[in-house]
Amino acid sequence: MRIGELAGIVGVTTRAIRHYHHLGLLPEPERLANGYREYGLRHAVELARIRRLTELGLGLGEVRDVLADDAGRELVEVLAELDADLARQEAEVRERRARLRGLLSDAERGRLPAEGPLSPELTAFFHELGEADTLSPMAAKDREMLALLDTTAPPEAREQLMASVLPAFSGPGAREAALDLYARLDALADAAPDDPRVAEAAQALAALLPPDLPITESPGQNVFFDSVLAEFSPAQAEVLRQAMRLFTEGGAR
Repeated sequence: MRIGELAGIVGVTTRAIRHYHHLGLLPEPERLANGYREYGLRHAVELARIRRLTELGLGLGEVRDVLADDAGRELVEVLAELDADLARQEAEVRERRARLRGLLSDAERGRLPAEGPLSPELTAFFHELGEADTLSPMAAKDREMLALLDTTAPPEAREQLMASVLPAFSGPGAREAALDLYARLDALADAAPDDPRVAEAAQALAALLPPDLPITESPGQNVFFDSVLAEFSPAQAEVLRQAMRLFTEGGAR
């Protein structure tokens, strides 16, 4: 039979057959005097096996290993690995679907933040703060930073950060103190770094920071912190520098 006939019988494309020849998965028959390849039943049997293995999810490299082992031991090992991999994929899909159901529930209740899908803890926290477009400019920046950390921080670091920061804003008077601080910082948008209000705002900010906040580096030694400072006015950036210095030195308490 010709290559097109073989492809039609097994249910693959002629291009796939030629690719299998190129990879050494399927022996290439000798050409007849007229230059055409003549395929036999054995080729159809081997091609059908290749198709079954690829439909199970095996890569062509794995198929080659299976076909090279006449005893079939390699097939058992590869199928076991494939089964374990599929089980991991199923678990990941279940976890993602559970996360999506939670996000859909938040959307139905009007709790999905404008920053996009975030952790349940931060989603609830942002809902308590109010809509992003109703907040002060500094509060909006704070949300952006928290959303960034929620997405990019390693799981353990993110959990530690959220466990430190979120409760600090939910205690008695904490929300009012935070809003007052945001107002102080907003008022410094056009001020000079040596404005007397800078030191006052730094004291207020350092006092709001939870004692177990995971800060291990000083300002100027952390690329991320330096990038954050670049987003603020000179006076606002100076507030953050002084507050971090007070916090690390323990001078705010």
